Amino acid sequence: MDNQPRIPSYAFSKIRDAELEGLVQIEKVIDKGKFDSWFADTSPISSDIDDFLHALILDNEDLIYDYNEEDLKIYFIAPLLNKINFKVPELNIRGFYEHKIVYQTEAFILSGTTDFVVSEGLLKSKKPYFFLQEFKRAEDFSNPRPQLLAELLSAVELNDWQHIKGVYVIGSQWFFVMLEKLGVNQYQYVVSKAYDCINIIELRLIYQYLSFVKQEIIAKISA
Repeated sequence: MDNQPRIPSYAFSKIRDAELEGLVQIEKVIDKGKFDSWFADTSPISSDIDDFLHALILDNEDLIYDYNEEDLKIYFIAPLLNKINFKVPELNIRGFYEHKIVYQTEAFILSGTTDFVVSEGLLKSKKPYFFLQEFKRAEDFSNPRPQLLAELLSAVELNDWQHIKGVYVIGSQWFFVMLEKLGVNQYQYVVSKAYDCINIIELRLIYQYLSFVKQEIIAKISA
C-alpha cells in the first residue's frame, strides 16, 4: 500500500493570492521603470492599422462590459491578436488558445489551461514565451492576476528563464505584467497601470506593446 503523501495540486483557473503566496515567495514591487524598455518603442501606427483599431472600438464599445468570456475573446481580443499575427512559420512560433501546462515540484503541482500563449512550435506548443490571461467580464469575482502569475512562474521554471512577460484582461482594462525569478521559489513582479481598450489612444498603446512582444520573441529565437 502506498503511504506516500499526495502532492497538493492547484489549477491556474482557481488559484488565489493567498494560495500562491503559500507555495512560493512572490512579491509585487512598485517600479514603473521596469517597463521602460518594453513601453519605450512606440513606432508609428499605419493608417490601415489605425482604421482597424477605430473599427474595433466602434463594434464593441456598447457591449464590452456585458460580454462573457467567449464574447470578449471572439469579438475583441482574438481580432486584435490576429492583426498582430504572432504566427511566424519560418521561426516555428505561433499563438495557442486553450493550451495545457503542468509544472510540478516535490511540494506542489500547478496546472491548467491557458487562455492564450505565444509559444515555440506550430503543431504543438513546446516553449511558452508570453501569456494573455484571462477573458473575464468586469463584474466576475475571479481574479485573473494570480492565475497569470502562476502561469508565468511555471513557464520561467519550465524554460529555466529569469524573466517573462504577460498581460491580463478584466473587461476593457488591460494590465501588463513582468515577472522575475530571484532565487529558488522566489519571485517578484510588477503590474502596469490599466489601459482601457475602448479608448483609441490607449488601444494604440496596447497594440504597440503587444507588437513589441512579438518582435522581442522573434529576436530571441533568431539569436
